[in-house]
Amino acid sequence: MLLADYQHAFAQALLAEDPRSASPELARLVAQPGFAVYRNTVLKGCIDALQANFPAVARLVGDEWFRAAAAVYARREPPTAPTLLNYGKTFADFLAQFEPAAELSYLADVARVDRLWSEAHVAADDDTLNPAALAPLAPEDMRRLSLRPHATARWAWCDEHPIYTLWSRNRDCGAAFDAEIDWRGEGVLLTRPHGAVKHQALTSDGAAFLSACADGLSIERAVAAALQANPAADLAALINQFLQAGAFTYLQAVSFEDA
Repeated sequence: MLLADYQHAFAQALLAEDPRSASPELARLVAQPGFAVYRNTVLKGCIDALQANFPAVARLVGDEWFRAAAAVYARREPPTAPTLLNYGKTFADFLAQFEPAAELSYLADVARVDRLWSEAHVAADDDTLNPAALAPLAPEDMRRLSLRPHATARWAWCDEHPIYTLWSRNRDCGAAFDAEIDWRGEGVLLTRPHGAVKHQALTSDGAAFLSACADGLSIERAVAAALQANPAADLAALINQFLQAGAFTYLQAVSFEDA
């Protein structure tokens, strides 16, 4: 057996539900008592990492449910990198198809926001756009310039669930979860302007504006996208919200196709 094949088989045996299913070359190894201890340690490490990376999900469903689901996920999707800080990239998709979570239709979306928080946390540092940079812009500048989202900025919009309320109440450990929730679509914006991740609610027009900016579209076209999402959008308030949150890094010229 080649070394790469052996390593792959070893990794599979570590997280298999039944290690006796391992390849014959590993039969003597997996039969040793020490291997069972090592298997438990590895699986626990994966579960602990997922619980740390998805705290809002864990609080929503409770430790026992979460850790049982995380064990299933870890066996299907073992870590592919030495650090577990980013482990769980596909965890939200897993929850969306996980039968025991079928009645918790919002759970995958909460997991996606937990994941966005992790991405914002580890993203590279970046300069933040000075709001004064927009003051001298003329109408023609709106057609030829775009706003570049900050490297740490992450956002999401959910038509079906009050995703920001659900996520923020469970992400902030001291928050109460017994108050009534207005069950309608919500969005979330996460930024890290000064070293710590900040979060706030986001409207559908705000999400549309930021997504247009991320696509490199001009400010004029980003405004049009926001108005298409919500014809009553307060664009001045929206852009001020983003500038105060540190959601942009600089102005850039757009290509002819994107103007």
